[in-house]
Amino acid sequence: MIRVLVADDQALVRGSFRMLVESAPGLTAVGEAANGKEAVAVAVRERPDVVLMDVRMPGLDGIEATERICGDPAAAGVRVLILTTFDLDEYVYAALRAGASGFLLKDTPPADLLAAIEVVAAGEALLAPSITRRLIAEFTRRPETPAPPVTLDGVTDREREVLLLIARGRSNAEIAAHLHLGMATVKTHIGRLLSKLAARDRAQLVIAAYESGLVRPG
Repeated sequence: MIRVLVADDQALVRGSFRMLVESAPGLTAVGEAANGKEAVAVAVRERPDVVLMDVRMPGLDGIEATERICGDPAAAGVRVLILTTFDLDEYVYAALRAGASGFLLKDTPPADLLAAIEVVAAGEALLAPSITRRLIAEFTRRPETPAPPVTLDGVTDREREVLLLIARGRSNAEIAAHLHLGMATVKTHIGRLLSKLAARDRAQLVIAAYESGLVRPG
């Protein structure tokens, strides 16, 4: 069973998401949280596979809660899926940098939300190319968005090609076809990139591609 924690300050929204999760085979809700502080506490206590995290919550917001969960050894393995709206783009970018595995819009169809939970629980990052790349391109170009320097020292030419395609939202299968590689080879390259760039997952590889200058904003 994939264990899910729902964090949202609106009781009706929490209840709706919980009912949706409980209705799906293979998924179960292990708790709810009305704010970021509660989300961190329940995540550490229950260690769900996935946290559905709202951004704007009282007290501790979803971004800081995400950072605390992703940085706490007691919550190792817990992955965060941010739920947001178009007018919260900047918060989404910050959440990805804090360690979130991806994000969805709150008006995402129920079937897509359930599929996203499974993707994130499986250890993949949920990256919608039409939205995620636009967000990262926008906020990596903003001087008020501080970012530590990212270098690609030690990254091979082939790994750079793979990283570039990841940043463009390509799936492993699409990367394999584009570069005429086997799937196992693509996964090996991605594993090496994760290690060399100290990236938690695919979402942070996309950010690294922009912050290193491999991909230019715009």
